[in-house]
Amino acid sequence: MVEVTLAPCNHSLSGEIKVPGDKSISHRAIILGSLANGVTKITNFLDGEDCLRTIHAFQSMGVPITQEGSTVTIHGKGFSALEEPKEPLYFGNSGTTTRLMLGILSGLNLFTTIYGDESLTKRPMDRVVNPLREMNATIDGRNDGKLLPLSIRGKKLRGIEYTLPVKSAQVKSAVLLAGLFAEGKTTVIEKIGTRDHTENMLEAFGADITRNGLSTTVTSNNELIASDVQVPGDISSAAFFLVAGAIVPGSEITLKNVGLNETRTGIIDVLIKMGADLEIKNKRLVSGEWIGDITIRHSELNGITIDGDIIPRLIDEIPIIALLASQANGETVIKDAEELRVKETDRIAAVVDVLSTLGANIQGTEDGMIIKGKTPLKGGKVLAYHDHRIAMMSAIASLVANDHVTIDDASSISISYPSFFDHLNSLI
Repeated sequence: MVEVTLAPCNHSLSGEIKVPGDKSISHRAIILGSLANGVTKITNFLDGEDCLRTIHAFQSMGVPITQEGSTVTIHGKGFSALEEPKEPLYFGNSGTTTRLMLGILSGLNLFTTIYGDESLTKRPMDRVVNPLREMNATIDGRNDGKLLPLSIRGKKLRGIEYTLPVKSAQVKSAVLLAGLFAEGKTTVIEKIGTRDHTENMLEAFGADITRNGLSTTVTSNNELIASDVQVPGDISSAAFFLVAGAIVPGSEITLKNVGLNETRTGIIDVLIKMGADLEIKNKRLVSGEWIGDITIRHSELNGITIDGDIIPRLIDEIPIIALLASQANGETVIKDAEELRVKETDRIAAVVDVLSTLGANIQGTEDGMIIKGKTPLKGGKVLAYHDHRIAMMSAIASLVANDHVTIDDASSISISYPSFFDHLNSLI
């Protein structure tokens, strides 16, 4: 437990930040680099707890991986060189590691057992287990494989055509990764597009993959070729400082080298629609991903409705968007975000609790929330729910509160943004 008390900020924020590497891309770079033949070098890797779980998983299967700060080098030897882990694999709080590794482990001729912390043990895994079983995977576990711990007896899989019943890039990625080990073609069809980092990286590593609108097909070719990866800054981490710059009077913040993949930039669209003074410069393509520099300045904001196709493009940013809405004029309605109920915690309930404690006018709904602004925030003690995004949202809220805000446990922030408080202090 790391209790943190933060004082209100009575002046503007200013400065320049380079946010840590993208968590989603860091995970996928480790996975594909470990499966590939040859040496993969990853730069600007996110040195956070979740991504380190993915590294440890492949090290446990005999893959030589070295790390020096944010640079990771993988000496991949291909699919067949992976070894059976001698001990169960512990994934901590990382849902991404768990779900993507289920796709990999199902197709390897190995036996593995996986488990996680208390929070991860409550999160639903049947959304991945069910399509993998359709591919002939042998997976067993608590509640018929719905919950961790799980055991996987890997074997040859068969390709399927699968329409995603949930808006989840993790489920899509797990099935596509399993398709690397399956006979025939594996096709995933989405109703609404989700982040496409897996598809981009599969192409970069030489997989046999085709995309047609919302349909993606992968065919096993039994070999991936190593490819260096430069990880862009994580827009989900940048979102906290984008909101800080937008709501603290007189502020101007520049965030350097931020990922601008269009499947992830919903937060930018929301800010602009609400009236934020936001500018993007130096946009360029690096390692198959768009990146750029974002400058945000304080401005008057107005409430909007956020729903439909944009939700998968900002699902992780909704907690900080809720804080943003509390400082905007009028009503903001967030809908179609029921996926928040099964994140690290029930994020709808957690956001409503934290912001209500701090004086916001917010009401939870089955699939989102309604926020009425503009509302002055007060101080108080809040729960972080062992959720990094709730903890960071609470810290940003302290900037505009009229008294001290105490976060019961900020240790979860190290999952995705170990340098968060250093960066926050650099702006004050």
